[in-house]
Amino acid sequence: MLPLAYFGIESSGLNLAIDLLILFVVVLYFSLIYWTYADARRRIVDPMLIGCATVASFFPFVGTIVYMILRPPEYLEDARERELEIQAAELRLHELDSALCPHCDYRIERDFIRCPSCLRKLKDRCVSCSRPLDQSWTMCPYCETEVPGVSGSRRARRRESSHGESERADVGEPTIVEETKGFRAGPLAAPESAAAARAAERAGRPEGRSRPTS
Repeated sequence: MLPLAYFGIESSGLNLAIDLLILFVVVLYFSLIYWTYADARRRIVDPMLIGCATVASFFPFVGTIVYMILRPPEYLEDARERELEIQAAELRLHELDSALCPHCDYRIERDFIRCPSCLRKLKDRCVSCSRPLDQSWTMCPYCETEVPGVSGSRRARRRESSHGESERADVGEPTIVEETKGFRAGPLAAPESAAAARAAERAGRPEGRSRPTS
């Protein structure tokens, strides 16, 4: 059987090359149909539109090119991920702007002075700029004005703690010295105490006065 001659050419090598080219075009045609269907499923939600895109790809190469021009710009997974990121960002912003009342768990805003549900006072106003201040702040971050009650109480607590530490240090050192002196003196501690008592008695007497006789 003679090989099929294309365009009247009976060269076997050229005919083989043309056969391979035709096979490549057929494989490419079916591959584009499958790629159009798979890509449409990843980009389009409506099944009817997916079917229309697949049917259009049966027109050799033209249908796939038209689909590539009209297809959605992003995948469905990317769109869902972007929506989730936007929702998470909005939730974080909402949490920064709002919180719960510590007394009744009612949702309050960051700038609320009183809870609208239980009417408890939540924050104080700055005496200078009247902005709401947090209870733990010692200075207004907006106008640099010190909070009178909080700053004074904190300073007092710091002074008390510093005085307490210094007193403990002063009291502790003589105790160690006295203990060491008593440990070293031993039996000489009694004579030294008696001599100190006699010297104190002489210093307390007025000059020129004699000891009373019995």
